Amino acid sequence: MILYLLRRLAVTAAILVVICATTFAIFYLMPADPAQGACGKACSPERLTEIRATLGLDRSPLAQFGDYLGGIVSGRTYGTGAQAVQCPFPCLGFSFQTNQPVWQLLTSRLPVSVSIAAGAAVLWLAVGVAAGVVSALRRGSLWDRAAMTAALGGVSLPIYFTALVLQYLLVVRLGLLPYPRVVALTEDPAGWVQSMVMPWITLAMLYAGVYARITRSEMLDSLGQNYVRTARAKGLPEVTVVRRHALRPALMPIVTIFGMDLGALLGGALITESVFGLPGVGKLAADAIAGADQPVIIGVTLFAAAFVVLANLVVDLVYAALDPRVRAVG
Repeated sequence: MILYLLRRLAVTAAILVVICATTFAIFYLMPADPAQGACGKACSPERLTEIRATLGLDRSPLAQFGDYLGGIVSGRTYGTGAQAVQCPFPCLGFSFQTNQPVWQLLTSRLPVSVSIAAGAAVLWLAVGVAAGVVSALRRGSLWDRAAMTAALGGVSLPIYFTALVLQYLLVVRLGLLPYPRVVALTEDPAGWVQSMVMPWITLAMLYAGVYARITRSEMLDSLGQNYVRTARAKGLPEVTVVRRHALRPALMPIVTIFGMDLGALLGGALITESVFGLPGVGKLAADAIAGADQPVIIGVTLFAAAFVVLANLVVDLVYAALDPRVRAVG
């Protein structure tokens, strides 16, 4: 298990380096001026010259990439003398528009994104898996058709449409919930839940449909296996047959996509946060794109990619713990 873990960590580190190199090439070596991207749309020629010197854009691409990686692992100083700007570890860049390190901006927004992603993940996992299991057990019934139709509808509806409809119904018409706002969980748990309900439902409607359809398909495949028929022939209770012999293998694909989906959402739910006006990582990315704040865009890209890669690592480790054959192959 230790050797498997070391191999997976080495692969993860290599993937992160490749992501950094690709991101650097796209934003620094393309025809667009990196200094213009760092400074924003309204930037004077004098300020552009200053930022070019601060970023070291007169150096070779290899030296610039070395500084770029070095900043991530140990911090970095932009410029020299009185104009020097400190960017502490881990330095994902420095926003010259806000005069803040990108890492500081990301970590200040992360709690909102975590609140949205964690609550929505619990909701869509519970609803999607339960609906898929019941549909598989009642294949061809009215429930099965209704659940799969609802799942297809949830997947098909755009997030911004669902979010606006929920706001109109639950806030404007019925007055059941307040408009989403930032509430600290430790200060007001009830207010935190109320402020997160609509974002949770919005994301859960999208993802629960996918999980329900995958769970149904995998459950139908498991229920047709010989070991399930053998378990029933032995007289085991139906609950035990479903839970221990059919559901467990059916959940393996769910573990994979759940890790990837949750990792991506932790990097920011851009549309959901923008529609509800919640200051998470996704909203930060949207504002950075609108303001052409290139360092923040780069930082959010690396931040989100790191979450997806690390989530994939966790999924691999869970697989290895559940199935020794994975460790032998990996």
